[in-house]
Amino acid sequence: MPKSVFVTGASSGLGRGLALHYAQQGDTVYAVARREPELRALAAQADGRAGGRIVPVTLDVTDAEKLAQSIRDAEAASGGALDLVIANAGVGWPTNARKMDWTWVRKILDVNVTAACVTIAAALPAMVARDAGQVVAVSSLAAFRGMPGNAAYCASKAALHVFMESVRVDLRSSGVRATTIYPGFVKTELTAKNKFPMPFLMELSDAVRVMARGIERGKATISYPLPMVAMVRGMAAVPRSLYEPLAGRLKMF
Repeated sequence: MPKSVFVTGASSGLGRGLALHYAQQGDTVYAVARREPELRALAAQADGRAGGRIVPVTLDVTDAEKLAQSIRDAEAASGGALDLVIANAGVGWPTNARKMDWTWVRKILDVNVTAACVTIAAALPAMVARDAGQVVAVSSLAAFRGMPGNAAYCASKAALHVFMESVRVDLRSSGVRATTIYPGFVKTELTAKNKFPMPFLMELSDAVRVMARGIERGKATISYPLPMVAMVRGMAAVPRSLYEPLAGRLKMF
């Protein structure tokens, strides 16, 4: 069971759910997000009955220097290394190629790829030195196929997928574990903005339960919900010559 946990994107959605879960089981959680009021509310909600607590860390994860420093500060407060680091912060906007805005593309890649990889990279040295710990990155089932209207988002999650795979290769035979999470649709602030159908939409509490269980078991990958996983695997097997014309008929954005 982890004792010190670092979670980015903790002010809402999956990050908030995971931060609260670990605090309520007795861990010290360094909860990172830009929105200070939401972090304060989260800290107040973690009642500490199990001895856990939430330490709000207000910063923008795209500020790599401050992000890395916040990890070093959390490590120092935790005896030299963190037990669990979860790179969860993520954003998503439409990036349809027919009306693409490069500023949106850059923002998505800055948050979903650069900040996530910096989070993992900054936490690994102390874990490797101690030969213990776990790094977790939240990718998406969107990583496995280019979805209509979502070029930047799909690319960002695919990049994180491959990054973490290489990390696992390097950490084999060490005491440090690396986990990649591939969520489908979950009821969060992010998905609430979607105007298209979201098949197999999952409750946040159920998603947190699945993720926490997989993390505890040290699984290399965690994918959910199962019906959506099966659908994505089927889509991934469709030849490009068939997939692209079919996907092009979908109007997500």
